[in-house]
Amino acid sequence: MYIDIIIEVLMAVLRFVMNPLLYIAAFFAVYLGYRRVKRERRFFRIRILNGWSELTSFLKINWMESLIISVLILAIGLVVPNEFLLLLIAVSILATIVFIFHLLSPIVTIAISFSVLAGMAYFGQTFTVLNFTFKGFSYENGAAMTVALLAGMLLIVEARFIRLAGPRFASPVVQQTKRGRNAVTYFSKSISVVPLFFIIPGDAIAAYIPWWPQFSLGAKEFSLVLFPFVFGFQQMTKRTLPVYFYPKYSRSVFILAQLVLIGGLASYFIPLVGVITLISAAILRLFISLYYKIQERTDRYAVAPLSSGVIIAGVLPNSPAEKMGLVAGEVIRKVNGKEVFTESELYEALQVNAAHCRLEILNHQNEVRLAQHVVHSNDHYKIGLLLVN
Repeated sequence: MYIDIIIEVLMAVLRFVMNPLLYIAAFFAVYLGYRRVKRERRFFRIRILNGWSELTSFLKINWMESLIISVLILAIGLVVPNEFLLLLIAVSILATIVFIFHLLSPIVTIAISFSVLAGMAYFGQTFTVLNFTFKGFSYENGAAMTVALLAGMLLIVEARFIRLAGPRFASPVVQQTKRGRNAVTYFSKSISVVPLFFIIPGDAIAAYIPWWPQFSLGAKEFSLVLFPFVFGFQQMTKRTLPVYFYPKYSRSVFILAQLVLIGGLASYFIPLVGVITLISAAILRLFISLYYKIQERTDRYAVAPLSSGVIIAGVLPNSPAEKMGLVAGEVIRKVNGKEVFTESELYEALQVNAAHCRLEILNHQNEVRLAQHVVHSNDHYKIGLLLVN
């Protein structure tokens, strides 16, 4: 018994590493880093994060989230058909390749895959790809509840990912205002993966645990699979600093996740509720992205030149500026006792004391604070500050 289960788990892991979606997503994580670095060098002649940062983030899997959701799936016995996972791979790959990461939200890819297969079953349609026949499945046998609960849990993971990755990968982009002055917008685009164990129809494990609650979708070859759920997001911010924007964005997605979970539980009694929940939630998720995009379409910029000092557009990691706690959107009013209004004046003021700098800063709450730090010979000549004039 135990040997068979161990072999089945190992086979599930093998299917994970053989999944093409994993490698396509990893390739685009590298491509994201390349594009970001190229963009930052264009505007500031230096990159902020290493070009491999997106790939590193992609590979740095949050195993705790994966474990919790996988345990829930296995404990409850949420079964999904092979057709669903295969179509989900195709939909996720397509959303990744077209490079519109609004479509990579788990609720969107799941809703599309589920709707296609449920619609095929309803109209009695089938199609064959690479000798595999997609027959569809009815939402009335528990599939609607399973998929809705799965989507809700993954939306919670997405909300957390947006809150953490959004500010980190927010890359400053210089734009011109209507008055012809330079200002900064922030573009954040990232991709992640969550490996999840799924039960698929079969007897490899159920034969030993007959009380395992699962619904029948027909005999298949395997009963366990480790699946890479790939999801991503993209957003441009202008009027709101990333540090404030992404927590709000994340909260909206988290509220949607709660609604999806409620709909999933209700579909246990009324399966059609699960279908309505999935389709409605996918539309709402796209609407959330559109809503925040429209909110940021304004003539106001959070980071634009000021007459009261030099505004910070970005801070290089591990630089004196970061060690002093400087962040984008703060205004530097004095450097080593000298008032500064331009980038060149700031650089000249830094030379007053090349080994030590003292700054007077106006923070986001319009409160003045002081910061100082030792400057070493190998530090960035602007102490790690990216500025806009």
